[in-house]
Amino acid sequence: MSSTSRTGRMSRTSSTSSTPVPDAGAAVWIGSLLRRFPELVAELAPAAHGGLRERRGGGPVGGTTAPVRLHVSDALRDITDGVVELEEAVRERLGLRSVHPAPVPVRLRRIAGLLERIAADPVLAAHVEDETRRMAARCARTLGDPEQLVRLPGRCPACDSVSLRAFPERAEVRCVNPVCKSHDTEAEAEVAS
Repeated sequence: MSSTSRTGRMSRTSSTSSTPVPDAGAAVWIGSLLRRFPELVAELAPAAHGGLRERRGGGPVGGTTAPVRLHVSDALRDITDGVVELEEAVRERLGLRSVHPAPVPVRLRRIAGLLERIAADPVLAAHVEDETRRMAARCARTLGDPEQLVRLPGRCPACDSVSLRAFPERAEVRCVNPVCKSHDTEAEAEVAS
């Protein structure tokens, strides 16, 4: 048995019971965050051969004087805050007690451990998938990864060009023809499916 979620992904229920099977989408994005978040932290940290120290009167002593990469710092803060808020929202929606503060990877593993229960609530499942996708995309962009594009068969309903592309990280389909005036992703998504 299966049903289509708000994002168009299939959510299945087990054939032996009515227990929902977690949508793979959220698990994929959580896995991506678990792999990439430590890389993001390393991108912010000073060189391993020495860190910044301060002396009286200010100014760095020894180590490196590499500038702080503010876009990396902002991404770290955004993802950290997002994971904390997501875990709190999930636990509250599922009626679970709050847990002790923990580093981002630990919190992500705790959310991953609740995916089966999350799948039972379609609104919560869609929220978890959307938020983890957003955070994984932010992490990837900050680390310099290009956004993945998937060429779709079919033609744009507005310009009749074969330039429909899917942006999986945004869960979006759009025409990339520069002369196309229509960027109505819902209409394009219906034509592509």
